Amino acid sequence: MKNKRTTLVHLIYFSRLNLAADAPTRARQLGEITRQAQKKNEFSVITSFLVVDQNFAAQIIEGERMSVNDTFGRISADSRHRDVQIVEWREIAKREFVNSFATAVRNTANEALFQKSNLLPMFQRGTPRAPAIHSLAVALQTESMSKQGIDHLFV
Repeated sequence: MKNKRTTLVHLIYFSRLNLAADAPTRARQLGEITRQAQKKNEFSVITSFLVVDQNFAAQIIEGERMSVNDTFGRISADSRHRDVQIVEWREIAKREFVNSFATAVRNTANEALFQKSNLLPMFQRGTPRAPAIHSLAVALQTESMSKQGIDHLFV
């Protein structure tokens, strides 16, 4: 009997966000997105990292092919996103992200990483590059783990 192996993939997309302009409501909306996504991703064995810069979002989603496709389908249909575009979709050997759903919103604490990535002009043109999104997400995760006293990941 042939050993059936599932295919691990990652998908990177970006979108424009349909969220409130005022900070308290926007923070509440992002909190709702986080809570809903964590539950669904845990159930689907998905790991992901969401980057938010102004009214733009980019996310890396990792998991079994069908679960990633289903998750992306829900995101594409979500009214909080518009102009959703896949930047990269490919098979991967192993996961790079540890949380079912982690979020990083551009702020003063992580400004240097966001500036270094230079993603905002790419978002504004509608042409973000997968390596730039990926590098920023990995750097943000590394910084977060470092602040928690974790110096490397075994994923």
